[in-house]
Amino acid sequence: MTAPMTRVEIAGVAAGGDGVGRTNGMVVFVPRTAPGDVARVRLAAGKRFARGVLDSLEVPSPLRVDPPCPHYVIDRCGGCQLQHLSYDAQLATKSTIIGDALRRIGKRAADDPTVVPSVAQWRYRRKLTLHLRRRGSTWIAGLHPYDDPAAVFDLRDCPITAEGVLAVWAELRPLFPLLPEERALRVAVRLLEGGASVVVEGGRAWPRADQLFARASSVTELWWRPEHGRMRRLAAREGAAAGASFVQVNARVAAALRAHVLERVRAHDPARVVDGYAGMGDTAIPLANEGRTVTAIELDAEAVARFRDRLAPPSAVVTGRVEDHLEPALPADVVLLNPPRAGVDGRVTAVLEGTTAPPRAIVYVSCDPATLARDVARLPRYRIASLRAYDMFPQTAHVETVCELVPEAA
Repeated sequence: MTAPMTRVEIAGVAAGGDGVGRTNGMVVFVPRTAPGDVARVRLAAGKRFARGVLDSLEVPSPLRVDPPCPHYVIDRCGGCQLQHLSYDAQLATKSTIIGDALRRIGKRAADDPTVVPSVAQWRYRRKLTLHLRRRGSTWIAGLHPYDDPAAVFDLRDCPITAEGVLAVWAELRPLFPLLPEERALRVAVRLLEGGASVVVEGGRAWPRADQLFARASSVTELWWRPEHGRMRRLAAREGAAAGASFVQVNARVAAALRAHVLERVRAHDPARVVDGYAGMGDTAIPLANEGRTVTAIELDAEAVARFRDRLAPPSAVVTGRVEDHLEPALPADVVLLNPPRAGVDGRVTAVLEGTTAPPRAIVYVSCDPATLARDVARLPRYRIASLRAYDMFPQTAHVETVCELVPEAA
């Protein structure tokens, strides 16, 4: 049965990048639409909202631009969500998404924050992960269409990815027969200083890994995460430091964000700092070098090994989960949190809310406005002192937010 067609005026953009409108009192989410569009949409109705497919535009929004990537248009690539919006409109959209999440989920009277733009809106990504599928005797390597997560189209260019990453992929394509003999794999390429890291996920045996590494001269280290196994480094050029997981995708924006985080921490002149989800110590090390006592907490043992010896005593690093080690690390003057997309465990907010000696500030770095807002709602003892966002991933709906919280009494 053909899906019903309706006329929808797009009022905004939701988290995730879909345009949002209403029809017959029901909220409709329509990918690839822009605020101000008047669209003809095919509906797939649900109980509380509907999802729509853009059929045509009666009135195009003035915020629209022509997407430069043919994969975005022809293959419905799901890697980007906002290429059809002007860059100023992308920044405004992300600002609204953050503010709306903090007001609606976080229950805070927050203004929409400034979003610091990326200097490069194209060719900024230093990492590209592709899904590989075997078709007969050949492989394709690409991404999923946004409306078909089981499918993979063959990707030939990605205009948000650095040319150096694409050059490594071009070198790897003739070597696909040397990969594990499986129907499907996932392969990531990251640019490193002086080379590239390749991570292959999938397969139960890989007898020709050494052949692939020998023939891929631009690859400085080769990693493999076998099916039901842990990731391990199989090969590396002489002098290569392990770096499969520790290169920023957008280095210039990451540097600006880190500088702002350090500035907000220093503003409270802390003697003691807890750095939760410390990664490779990019914030813990400079703070410790300034004479502050830092307790860095990081689950990834490999990351800890890379910075433990560079952390000036009496600062120390703890390997484990933040929720297991935060309470013993308190009291602290500032707590820094930089969790993954899922946000912090409920035990983290419970400890910070219940401590008898609250920190002067919590500096929370978030990659998901919804989980940031949820966690802020769990911290009614604290108010938002400052809020700033960074456009780490232009052309996508993703955004990084730095939220500074201080006790209500401060």
